[in-house]
Amino acid sequence: MPIIVNLDVMMAKRKISLGELAERMQITPSNLSILKTGKAKAIRFSTLNAICRQLDCQPGDILEYRPPMPGEEEDDAD
Repeated sequence: MPIIVNLDVMMAKRKISLGELAERMQITPSNLSILKTGKAKAIRFSTLNAICRQLDCQPGDILEYRPPMPGEEEDDAD
């Protein structure tokens, strides 16, 4: 998938655990883990806002677009 989630990178930079961030955001650690591992198909703006507020970062620090390599298909599922 061409959208890369760098949540683990920002968490490491801020020295915060998944459990602590989930608690601060008031969501379950399993839901945050799905996002962190890149298995999520979507993210709500309210969730992205909460992550950025807690990690003191910008959305672009969390989400990154990497174009597919030649020959790879881009997943455009809506």
